[in-house]
Amino acid sequence: MDYQNKLHVIYGDGTLGLQGSDFAYLFSCERGGLESLKIKGKEWLYREPKPTFWRATTDNDRGNGFNVKAAQWLAADYALPCQAISLKVDERKFKQVPVAPATNEFTNHEEAEKVKITFTYQTLTVPATTVKVIYKVKADGTLKVTAKYHGQAGLPELPVFGMRLIMPTMAAGYEYEGLSGETYPDRMAGGRPGTYEIQGLPVTKYLVPQENGMHMATKWVKITRQTTLNNADHDDQPFSLTFKAANGDFAFSALPYTSEELENATHQEELPPARRTVLVIAGAVRGVGGIDSWGADVEPAYHIDGTVDHKVSFVIDPGLQGNVQTH
Repeated sequence: MDYQNKLHVIYGDGTLGLQGSDFAYLFSCERGGLESLKIKGKEWLYREPKPTFWRATTDNDRGNGFNVKAAQWLAADYALPCQAISLKVDERKFKQVPVAPATNEFTNHEEAEKVKITFTYQTLTVPATTVKVIYKVKADGTLKVTAKYHGQAGLPELPVFGMRLIMPTMAAGYEYEGLSGETYPDRMAGGRPGTYEIQGLPVTKYLVPQENGMHMATKWVKITRQTTLNNADHDDQPFSLTFKAANGDFAFSALPYTSEELENATHQEELPPARRTVLVIAGAVRGVGGIDSWGADVEPAYHIDGTVDHKVSFVIDPGLQGNVQTH
């Protein structure tokens, strides 16, 4: 059957598969997220993308005690249970992804023009709050991702809010449109708008590893890899995936380490071997300060209030539009 103009929808037992020309996406109920993002035979996910709340603390954070005040968000970043999943296939709504025996009503020839799947997570904080991650997939393979944090009275300020995507192998580099150099909300004055190409995944070599590598006011970022974990894949040509801002700009970092790996290392040599690409796309980033490292807090304008809502939205563009007609 020809699925050039529509998505092929596969209702598995606890999974939802979406296929089209040169792409295949798999959503897992058990793991609570997007389990596989395969484009032109190349896998882009090592772990399910999840909301992220923690960035590695800086000397300034430790100096003013923010690492202690915000410690709940480290736990929330580490474990984030999925509480509910809802699904909409074209105009048909499901309260949850169908599982056996309900899947028996579907054939292997189900199709749709668009699919929306929503994962609701609950934070391990006191008090708890929820984050919804909404995936909207179109027949051309474009995937819009929206993460919505629901503010809750009594919660501490956030270090960051966004989505973290871990890729299976190290990127050869990335290109982006935004501000030059490393920038943060309170460190943007020196950044010049433009398009920039970065080789590899550079990490700032602080004496004590800490937060680094953020890029504010970004329109898009294109990650390029050259290796996979598939031993049967002998194609070593570079391949890329582009992430575009959906509403306004976003901030991003592309590093070979998670924030927890940076946090755990007290010296550079304690960092693990660089194996993956950790892409964080953020809608809110706390400033890094720098007034001094002995107690001065970040300026009020650069805090992230945990009691109000936050949001980030972006589009994953597989670059297949030329091969597929859309409705």
